[in-house]
Amino acid sequence: MKDKKVILSVFLAAMSLVACGDKNDDPVTPPSSGMQTPDNGGGDTDNTKTVWMMTTTPNKSYDLTVSSLKAQPGSSMATKTMKMNPADQFQEIDGFGSAITGAAAENLLKMPQADRTKFLKETFSMTEGYGFSYIRVPIGCSDFSRTEYTLNDKEGLENFSLTKEETDYLIPVIKEILAINPNLKVLGSPWTAPRWMKVNNLQDLQPYNSWTGGYLNPKYYSDYGKYFVLWIQAFERNGIPIYAVTPQNEPLNPGNSASMLMPWQQERDFIKTGLGPQLDEAGLGTKIYCFDHNYNYDNVADQMQYPLKIYEDPEASKYIAGAAYHNYGGNVSELTVIHKAAPSKELVFTESTDGEWNDGGQDKASENVSRRLLSTMEDIALGTTNNWSRGFILWNLVLDEAHGPFSPADGSCKTGYGTVDLLNNGTIRKNAYYYIIAHTSSVALPGAVRIGTTGNQANVLSSAFLNPDGSYGLVLLNKNSESVDFTVADGDWKFPVTLPANSVVSFKW
Repeated sequence: MKDKKVILSVFLAAMSLVACGDKNDDPVTPPSSGMQTPDNGGGDTDNTKTVWMMTTTPNKSYDLTVSSLKAQPGSSMATKTMKMNPADQFQEIDGFGSAITGAAAENLLKMPQADRTKFLKETFSMTEGYGFSYIRVPIGCSDFSRTEYTLNDKEGLENFSLTKEETDYLIPVIKEILAINPNLKVLGSPWTAPRWMKVNNLQDLQPYNSWTGGYLNPKYYSDYGKYFVLWIQAFERNGIPIYAVTPQNEPLNPGNSASMLMPWQQERDFIKTGLGPQLDEAGLGTKIYCFDHNYNYDNVADQMQYPLKIYEDPEASKYIAGAAYHNYGGNVSELTVIHKAAPSKELVFTESTDGEWNDGGQDKASENVSRRLLSTMEDIALGTTNNWSRGFILWNLVLDEAHGPFSPADGSCKTGYGTVDLLNNGTIRKNAYYYIIAHTSSVALPGAVRIGTTGNQANVLSSAFLNPDGSYGLVLLNKNSESVDFTVADGDWKFPVTLPANSVVSFKW
């Protein structure tokens, strides 16, 4: 009898019945790709409201499965009720997405135009897709470029010029995405300054003709600030507005093939005498997020709470919107520590990579969703959002089956996965990171405000949102090995839900 029940359950899921909702609702057939459907497509009345929902389980019996249920008017009197609390407001949401590196753009452009357009629409469209809305772009090369380079390798700012990676790969792809989602936010980060601007240390100030490590020569603070301006203006001339920049990717890591150290003391001085004034002089409204590195500050004693030290300088602080973080060390709770110390400053999460090292080793990408869906949903999607981040951007939207292309000088990148992987047969394999972005971005729209909830259920983690259009978004992670039943209520409407065991379920109504 038990086996028959399991078979029936899987059958119902495969048929896309509303397994998580009211069993009396009409079944809703999800789009073939599992994408969003038009809001309230079920026909609301005074007595019912359509609740859009999407479900994924690690075994993919639910695989971004779209369905709906009906909410009823009134308040819930049920004992087990999760209540939305719109008066309890936290941070505004900027968006969620993934990085467009040289590698990601190159892989996208390998796809036939029709396939690429279909994938980009499914990913970035706010009406026909999952609504990814935030990307990160390297300023110059990254460890996912074919070679090390900057946009000004010949000394003198008059020699600034975009390279083939920008003109033939990044810009065409980003323009295609903007055509699908015109409100896309773009954040830029450099891996290194031009080598002629680098020195071996900040005492001797000897020239340092290397891509790896070194420091920015203080005499070039203004010129390097202008370098950012030239990059922003070049992209804007190509129809790509730049929402924000960080002064340095991973400023405490000198080990990437292209990298540069920038301790907080130097980033403070660069921002207040170079980057900030140059952006102002050019009339650019581009935000500056400082730091852009790990929660634990790479355990460098005098660099702990790096952003707070910069904020103490009023001349630097006035140019800074907030701080950016990665998760390769430390705990996500550091975001809340920083928020409490500087509540007027913003936080954004800008990089995380999934790969063989945290996925069981030896190329387990085909099993990535089963292994990593629940943990990454908890640590990144819900973890960063519930600790005051205005969004999260994950690393490398698309990599190929060999985890690249990546810099031949950087051995650390050879086992990483893309948010999706482009397989040798031309198909796309969505990894766990894609799922967690899709589940969040499809219900928490840019401009939403995270709100509180009460009546949370045991081992059910949540993030709740009030969207600019007045709709609610709710993302739930059921960590229980059994299904969980309860009611969701917002004060005006209520609906019963059944969360499958070990599942991620998103709602919008």
